[in-house]
Amino acid sequence: MSFIAYAVLGIYTTALLYITIYCVMQFNLLFHYKKGKRKADADQAAFDALPQPATPVTELKEYPFVTVQLPIFNEMYVVERLIDNIIQFDYPRDRFEVHILDDSTDETVEITKRKVDEYKALGYNIEQIRRPVRKGYKAGALKDGMAYAKGEFLAIFDADFLPRPDFLKKTIPYFAQDPKIGVVQTRWEHINEDYSLITKLQALQLNVHFTVEQVGRMKGDYLLQFNGTAGVWRRQTIEDAGGWEADTLTEDFDLSIRAQLKGWKIKFLEEIGAPAELPVEMNSLKSQQFRWMKGGAETAKKMLPTVWKSNMTFGKKFHATLHLLGSSVFVFVFITGVFSVPLLFLLGDLIEMGFDRNFFAYFLIGMLSIIAVYYVANIQSPANHHKEDFGKSIYKFVFLFPLFLALSMGLSLHNTIAVIQGYLGKKSAFVRTPKFNIKTLADSFTKHKYLSKKLSWTTVFEGILALYFLGAVIGGIVMQNTTFMIFHLMLAIGYGAIFIFTVRHANAK
Repeated sequence: MSFIAYAVLGIYTTALLYITIYCVMQFNLLFHYKKGKRKADADQAAFDALPQPATPVTELKEYPFVTVQLPIFNEMYVVERLIDNIIQFDYPRDRFEVHILDDSTDETVEITKRKVDEYKALGYNIEQIRRPVRKGYKAGALKDGMAYAKGEFLAIFDADFLPRPDFLKKTIPYFAQDPKIGVVQTRWEHINEDYSLITKLQALQLNVHFTVEQVGRMKGDYLLQFNGTAGVWRRQTIEDAGGWEADTLTEDFDLSIRAQLKGWKIKFLEEIGAPAELPVEMNSLKSQQFRWMKGGAETAKKMLPTVWKSNMTFGKKFHATLHLLGSSVFVFVFITGVFSVPLLFLLGDLIEMGFDRNFFAYFLIGMLSIIAVYYVANIQSPANHHKEDFGKSIYKFVFLFPLFLALSMGLSLHNTIAVIQGYLGKKSAFVRTPKFNIKTLADSFTKHKYLSKKLSWTTVFEGILALYFLGAVIGGIVMQNTTFMIFHLMLAIGYGAIFIFTVRHANAK
């Protein structure tokens, strides 16, 4: 029994240690984020004190030619909205072209054609580009689209994005500041954040990536990433880095790393937002998470050897490693959850053998770190302009953050499978996240064509795990051992919510 008890404790502690290291490194990014903010404030104060203001970065004397690429696949509900929005760019009409890289197989093809013909008749430089074979999915579309693009710079937008008219005028000038800037990435905003609890929790997480993580990596001189959309590439950078490759599901992450290892820089602009639509139903969210997690693992497997062979400093290599292994944290969340239940029942034996249950208190540093990161990103960050007053924002955060943790725990089985498949090299199709043109509470997704009606075995196991952790809560009460009570309750809620939402949305009518 003692061997089993120590084995379970060892596995649980190892997984918990990895999670803690991950959280502490997130706190390190927060440190760089706050340090960068203080410097920016000081620079702004010095700028304001100048007798003659310098020329704003948004002014251009000459406008370089830009190709706007819109890779789409079966987007009948949002493609018109997308094209209408992109055409509104206030960049000189003769200095940009719009290419809809259309791999669609449904009504989207004709809807797009009508829109393209409409704007062509008005004198806009716009084309619908179709491939005979959808080879390489999005990466393949972008790669093949390069042959038609005339632009020195390429702006890329997914179908659910609605960039503002001044997007190009605000982003293109940064390339002139430094010839080594190869990518300008902007912050995602959320047009339907308040639609449901699911969208609110997604926004909570994305706000961290598009503030603390991206800015923290940039200010710390670490590798960061292009996020696949709402950004602009220098054409020379893409070509120098080897071009778009379809051997991972996160072609954007892959190319970002390759470009930076070639000496190119990514400029992240927290102050420029690009509104987009968040997935509103659980199956769409899970397909997106699966692609991101599996693609992250594939990219890590592909690029980690190259990162460690590079001439970067050890600190940059270490941060790049944790960045590439970011999706793996779900594997360790899953392990800590599963092994915490037998550990609960073995804890008495371990204590008799001299184990101090207060040992786990040391790992609270990870929880405190992640709370600080999410608080700053969602409350203090100037990129997130809250409509509510400060008190109401705090109230919302206190309510939403525990639910976010629970939902993340509930996704850990699903995401662990994705990560393991990525590392094992199991190939799967690029399953795009369907968009339904959901903007307000009055909009509904239930009768839309792209809803997934399939339930996988993973969903069944999520329901079983909800009962597993509920049983652990009851067991802890019976044993009068509250060591893991809150943890097991959050796991039960998380897995239960994922299971219920998945089943409900799959059967939506």
